[in-house]
Amino acid sequence: MISGMRDSVIEIIGSTPMVQLSRLARGAGRIIAKLDYLNPGLSKKDRIARQIIEDAEADGSLCQGQAVVELTSGNTGTGLAIVCAVKGYKFVAVMSRGNSAERARMMRALGAEVVLVEQAPGSHAGQVSGEDLELVEQEAQRITCERGAFRADQFRHPGNFRAHYLHTGPEILAQTGGAFDVFCDFAGTGGTFAGCAAAFQENNAAVKCFLVEPASPRHRIQGGGYSMELPLLARARVDGIVRVSDAEAIEAARRLAREEGIFAGFSSGANIAAALRLMDLGTVVTVINDSGLKYLSTDLWP
Repeated sequence: MISGMRDSVIEIIGSTPMVQLSRLARGAGRIIAKLDYLNPGLSKKDRIARQIIEDAEADGSLCQGQAVVELTSGNTGTGLAIVCAVKGYKFVAVMSRGNSAERARMMRALGAEVVLVEQAPGSHAGQVSGEDLELVEQEAQRITCERGAFRADQFRHPGNFRAHYLHTGPEILAQTGGAFDVFCDFAGTGGTFAGCAAAFQENNAAVKCFLVEPASPRHRIQGGGYSMELPLLARARVDGIVRVSDAEAIEAARRLAREEGIFAGFSSGANIAAALRLMDLGTVVTVINDSGLKYLSTDLWP
């Protein structure tokens, strides 16, 4: 094999770079960002897609010839579409119509079957609620049973936690030399927060870990804030919660693009807004979760 060559795109998931956001912080403190939008599927969810599928192969819960089904806001689905394409599994993504259209188109391009579920009465496009997600969950369960499929189950599968505990967290510790005081991340499934917080606090119990959440139950920050229990999340690891409004998340995402040249989505904007508030506590580490390319049809980019 040629030096540096990989057998498939799966093997380049992870090992993403980190950068200091010195223009945003402007000398008032230090923010270091993990650029997980540079994964092949343009989000951090590629990591859990690989881990869940490989763990399922290892324990026998996924066999060749089975389909893989998962509910998704688009990012986990894209990661699963990539992993399943390479490994030869049929993938069915079940998604609310409230999510941005780019995500469904990207998954279809990668060979996935995409099932779009109508939103609950009173919901609006771009605002996916817990009620919307419950409708998606019901459809995902129905399809899984009907097809005898493997359910990736990102909200519960331990591979989600393991992806970040075994890889993302240790990568950040190695890249920073452990020289940071605070970690914050937006709660989607809670897997990134849970895995990274465990890795960080086992290395240094003084690291403070803050969960980032929307300020309102009705919000435009896609991919999380569903006002539901998150089984993967160990509340003992949560040192505090930072609530971010839509306006704050949007402004931070736009500043991130204009001032740092990092083109990211809503939840990354929420992370940056939270990190700017937390700088008084020391050096802050956060994650750039996905690419702004996934939101071109939304009002994030006027």
